[in-house]
Amino acid sequence: MSKSSDAGGPIRPGTRPAMPPMDRPAQSLELSETGHLSREDLPRRHRLTIGSMALLLFAVTTAAIGQVMLKRGMQIASARVADSGGSLAISAATSPWVLLGLVVFGVSAIAWLAALSRVPLSVAYPFNALGYLGILTASVLLLHERANLLTWTGSIMVVSGLIIVVLAQP
Repeated sequence: MSKSSDAGGPIRPGTRPAMPPMDRPAQSLELSETGHLSREDLPRRHRLTIGSMALLLFAVTTAAIGQVMLKRGMQIASARVADSGGSLAISAATSPWVLLGLVVFGVSAIAWLAALSRVPLSVAYPFNALGYLGILTASVLLLHERANLLTWTGSIMVVSGLIIVVLAQP
């Protein structure tokens, strides 16, 4: 199949547009006769570098901080509504903790997108397990919530799974 000179033109019946690889600028690719991309056209496997790991840890940490801030803001908003009545939605929307929590969570989302551009999802996603442990610790220490031994054991097992996934990468 040859490259089409009218890349922005209509797609002819029986053909599929080629998807550009993730690690190169967008360009048209040729499909094999079976209609699949060749191995050379697929994105290359990325290694987990110290910079990528730092970005993942930053994304997960800021997400956990944002979640704790949101929870604190909702505690305050709920208490305010219980005391004086009114709308929980308005109380939450005017809570500095909720607003700042959303900003922090937004920063974590941007960092997560940057991390996904560098690291395979199969490696990046298990890093969210660290968020479980961070949120559990913060909820006990800062929000005065209770956690039993099984909760701690399960969280530690999830983090152990993260370590296995990261160490198993070629």
